[in-house]
Amino acid sequence: MPKMKTRKSAAKRFSFTGTGKVKYKKQNLRHILTKKSAKRKRNLRHAGILASENVPVIKKKLLPNG
Repeated sequence: MPKMKTRKSAAKRFSFTGTGKVKYKKQNLRHILTKKSAKRKRNLRHAGILASENVPVIKKKLLPNG
């Protein structure tokens, strides 16, 4: 059986923390920033943690070697 390949698009979007949670960059911080409040932009800078229901999908299907 051949090796399982990592989905490279997912590898660029997600990473794992030391405890096994899945970390990602939040959206909506690329353009049209003038209408967004400073508080909203500040909160978007921090990485998000993926909900625990979605973690097995990311680990098994998208990042099998992660």
